This record gives sequence, C-alpha cells and structure tokens, in this order.
Amino acid sequence: MNVRRAVFLDRDGVLNEPILCDGQPYPPSGLHELTIVPDAETALARLKQCGFLLVVVTNQPDVARGMSTQADVERIHTHLAGHLPLDDFFTCYHDDSDRCDCRKPLPGLLVKAAARHGIDLATSYMVGDRWRDIDAGSAAGCRTVLIDRHYNERKSAAKPDCVVESLAEACEWVCATA
Repeated sequence: MNVRRAVFLDRDGVLNEPILCDGQPYPPSGLHELTIVPDAETALARLKQCGFLLVVVTNQPDVARGMSTQADVERIHTHLAGHLPLDDFFTCYHDDSDRCDCRKPLPGLLVKAAARHGIDLATSYMVGDRWRDIDAGSAAGCRTVLIDRHYNERKSAAKPDCVVESLAEACEWVCATA
C-alpha cells in the first residue's frame, strides 16, 4: 500500500455549522438542523487537487448519552458524503466516562484511519474547531489547524500550527504549506 497524506476534519463546526447555546457548540440533532459551512465543497476540492485524502474524525457522545442514535449520525454522514468530496468517516460514539481510545483528544480515530488507508501521519493535517481536535492531531503527530469560532471553553494543551476563521482559510493554509 502506498503511503498517503490526509487532512483529518472534525465534523461539527468544521464541515457543518454547530448549534450554539451559551457559547458552547453542539451537533445538529438531525438533517433538519444540518447546514454545511459556506464554500466547503470548493475548499475541500482544493485539498483533493493537492493530493490529500479527506477523512472525517468526529466525537458523537450524544449517542452514548441517549440524546441521539447512531442512525441519526449516519444519516448526517451520508448527506455530507453526498455533497462533499470526503473519503471516509471515523466516529467515536462514546462519552468520556467510557474511557475508550477513540474519543478525541486521544488520537485513536486518526491512528485507525491511518492504518486502514496507509496514511503517513507526519505529513498529514488535523483541522478542528475545538481543543480536543488540536490535542488529538498533535498526539497523532499531525500538523494542526484551529478554526477559531470563539467558543466559551478551554483552549488546547497543544499549540495549533495555524489559527484561522474558516474552513476555506484552513484549506488554503494546508495547500500552501504542504
């Protein structure tokens, strides 16, 4: 298998708009709340032109919390895959109390994706909007890009390699530095 480069993308707040409540981001509960971020298709197409595999890595703890179902999450993924040039999805359905190795900030989802697709983590990128994304990307050995949405939450333990305001800006930076 050839070694490949990837851009790992968080889902909520990166590919689609988060649902905000008191400065905290939440996932859409279903397709009726899903809004793909502006210019996502164009920005991701640019990453594909630069030779990147595009892999979504997302925590969806509302499934473990009983607030959503795995089928709801999969419907959103199917919709995103139908509208954006994404190659694969890796999802953690656990909550922190489950102590799994796939929930970000641990790098398990990225490591699993790298093993499945022959991805070189050292030449890959993690794009996220929360501290868990940046810490996971850093722990996996990727360069990291924070889309700063100014949430009311703690900052990442790891310093992101780049801070931007949008997915389009993140994709341009990745292509410029790759």
